Amino acid sequence: MIKRLAVTTLWVTDQNEALRFYVEKLGFEIRADVTVGDFRWISVGAPDQPELEIGLTALKTGGGLSDADVAVLTPLVAAGQLGHCVWKTDDCHTAYATLTAKGVEFLQPPADRPYGRIEAIFKDPSGNVMVLSQDKRS
Repeated sequence: MIKRLAVTTLWVTDQNEALRFYVEKLGFEIRADVTVGDFRWISVGAPDQPELEIGLTALKTGGGLSDADVAVLTPLVAAGQLGHCVWKTDDCHTAYATLTAKGVEFLQPPADRPYGRIEAIFKDPSGNVMVLSQDKRS
C-alpha cells in the first residue's frame, strides 16, 4: 500500500533561478541535481522534512512537454494558478521578517485568518504561490 508522498513537482521557468531562491532565500537543502542528456532533475526540501522532495521541473519542451504544453502552462504558472504550497512555521511574523530581509517579496504580510491561522503569502520567481502558515495558539 501507499505509505507517503516522497516527491512533488513545481514547474519553474528557470531552474537555476529557482534553485537559488529555494536554497539561498528559503533555506532549503538540495536533495538532487542530476543532468541526463537534455534533462535536469533538481529537487530540494526543507531541512526539517527530509522525507519530502520538491522537484523544480523546467517548463521547457522535452521531458514529456510539447511546445503547446509549454505555451499553455507557462502563463498559468506565472499567474500562480498551478503551484501552491503551504509552509508551516512556528512564528509567521519572525519568518516573514527574515525572508523579507533576504529579498523575498510578499503579496500579503502576516494576518490572522478566521480558520485559526496566521498566514503570509509570497510567490517564487516562477509565480508559484507560497503560503507561510502558523497555527494560532489557544
